[in-house]
Amino acid sequence: MTLYREVNRSRVVMQMGQRKIECTETITRREPADLREIPKTSVVHFDREIVGEGMWSAVRDRLTEASPETTLWESENEYRFSGFLMKLVGLLMPSAFRKQSQQHMLDFKAFDEQGKDVREATD
Repeated sequence: MTLYREVNRSRVVMQMGQRKIECTETITRREPADLREIPKTSVVHFDREIVGEGMWSAVRDRLTEASPETTLWESENEYRFSGFLMKLVGLLMPSAFRKQSQQHMLDFKAFDEQGKDVREATD
């Protein structure tokens, strides 16, 4: 995945096998707005909308402190399809979207905890 960031909007290029999909991601909610020095009892909300050819997706993330060393990350994903091919993929392969969302979460976890950048992967 490649990101080209503006203020609250990014161009996202995802690759699934040989197919590349270009989308626009818009941050629709970030609470609190200042992510420095967040009180321990706070829940951080980070919502975004992703739009690409034949698809729309909303992602709602919630982060809470589970312990001094652990953060609980809950992510809710909603997909809608408008093109015939994307509707067909959504009907026949719904688990592919869950697996892809899970992989993005694992990639971010590896980046956050170990500094690994998936763009530098060689496999």
